[in-house]
Amino acid sequence: MTSVPTVPFHDGQSIPQLGYGVWRVEDDVAADVVAQAIRAGYHHIDTAAIYGNEEGVGRAVAAAGVPREELFITTKVWNSAHGYDEALAALEESLGKLGTDYVDLWLIHWAKPTQGRYVDTWKALIEAQRQGKVRSIGVSNFPAEQLEEIIEATGVVPVIHQVETHPYWQQRELREVEERHGILHESWSPLGQGGELLEDPEITAIAEAHGATPAQVVIAWHLAKGFVVIPKSVTSERIVSNLAAADVELTEDEVARIDALDREDGRIGPDPATIEF
Repeated sequence: MTSVPTVPFHDGQSIPQLGYGVWRVEDDVAADVVAQAIRAGYHHIDTAAIYGNEEGVGRAVAAAGVPREELFITTKVWNSAHGYDEALAALEESLGKLGTDYVDLWLIHWAKPTQGRYVDTWKALIEAQRQGKVRSIGVSNFPAEQLEEIIEATGVVPVIHQVETHPYWQQRELREVEERHGILHESWSPLGQGGELLEDPEITAIAEAHGATPAQVVIAWHLAKGFVVIPKSVTSERIVSNLAAADVELTEDEVARIDALDREDGRIGPDPATIEF
């Protein structure tokens, strides 16, 4: 069975570097595919309140027969629950849906700078960790300015930052800020969107050299860069195939060739600094 490495957080906890994401997976489907993922060997499941599938994830975890302490579960607080009291209430709701007393990682889903409540929300995450309802705390989709602000305001550094990252959009400047604070980098939409990246001649050539799929090569690149990565698929074959990417070892030259694919216009999702939803 494929062995997935774990990487340490600065708070003493650690996270499986390759996980299973369930964005845009309906609740009933999540109950099935998360169970498949756990059987395939995934120990890290990434969900969020806004995904509407925490209950399905919880049912899969309960049915998996795997001790809770062997699984790593991430969820996120949504924009409508920003604020200290609101975020803590949202956590209770998430825990109830997941059917667990704690989550391993709780993230602020978006900084939402125009809303201006991310510092109070971050204080709620700190309190939740103090109460033992959350093992580790981090953020998602934070511009560098807001990331620096929550650290300065509280003295507490997120353990991880989850943000759009793939070979066409590599977040180099943001990663420099994270590295300065000892924050791990986590990639969402790691395979890009619409298949363009997976058809890139550089990716397909490397895949052919390894007898691997293009998706496995891209995931292997994330792992080689030290990123935590959470590819999503609802097909059994790809669930297994994505996990096997941990067995693909790229050469330094291959990593450099993929590094060279970075684009100034590579972003596919919204800009965290200006989102309005």
